[in-house]
Amino acid sequence: MDIGLVGLGKMGGNMRTRLRNAGHTVVGYDRNQEISDSTSLADMVAQLPSPKVVWVMVPAGEPTRSTIADLKDLLTEGDLVVDGGNSKYTDDALNAASLAEKGIGFVDCGVSGGVWGLQNGYALMYGGTEEDAAKVMPALEALKPADTTDGLVHCGSTPGAGHFAKMVHNGIEYAMMQAYAEGWELLDKVDIVDNVPEIFASWRTGTVVRSWLLDLLVDQLRADEHLSKIKGWAEDSGEGRWTVEAAIENAVPMPAISASLFARFVSRQEDDVAMKAVAAMRNGFGGHAVVAEPES
Repeated sequence: MDIGLVGLGKMGGNMRTRLRNAGHTVVGYDRNQEISDSTSLADMVAQLPSPKVVWVMVPAGEPTRSTIADLKDLLTEGDLVVDGGNSKYTDDALNAASLAEKGIGFVDCGVSGGVWGLQNGYALMYGGTEEDAAKVMPALEALKPADTTDGLVHCGSTPGAGHFAKMVHNGIEYAMMQAYAEGWELLDKVDIVDNVPEIFASWRTGTVVRSWLLDLLVDQLRADEHLSKIKGWAEDSGEGRWTVEAAIENAVPMPAISASLFARFVSRQEDDVAMKAVAAMRNGFGGHAVVAEPES
């Protein structure tokens, strides 16, 4: 299929490559003209055959909202916009309604896979009508992990269903990372235990706590056993907050996820030893920046 892709950063650039490797034609646009296939949004849209499908991969919030507003002016009835960023699910209903005024379809798609998605494929959680999803399905099939029926799920026909599912996924991720981090701090602190990196490595086979996050943490610990080069400071990118907000709105108790979110707030007020491990894992799966400890 032919598809436009707006935003060619760490995720978008790899998605363009994976789609092209699967035989699809991708016209990318990025403000960085060195990596862009087109000079402007209008130029990108002009290069696409109708009905046009444009996938947006820019930061959540105003950058996404303004991009979709600009696309509304450029697209026509029967075209489709996919929001694959980490938008708050409540934005999706507004964007879908606005695009529908011109007969333009809308699909929201939570994308998970980080910088490893090019190689491993992406977990895709999408919302929107079956009719709209069908227009982008060849791209979804190319982006999902190969050789499995999992990794691609229609979360609901209501706009926002996909991003809501991705939001909860990221909230769970917060709690998992916090548990690993606290366990690492305790093991690293006591005198009775030696070889902490290999203890974590041993958990990767046969135990109920094995996961990709654990694999990433082992890689980081083997490179720097005490994570001495990383400051115990971790950002939160929004989804954890929104998950806790949704839990409050729906009276769902969420002590583990809310505590992991608050722990990140604490890390930005004072150096937190456990948060070194969280920062290391975030860097491992998403390339998120870490704050380096000053050299002594």
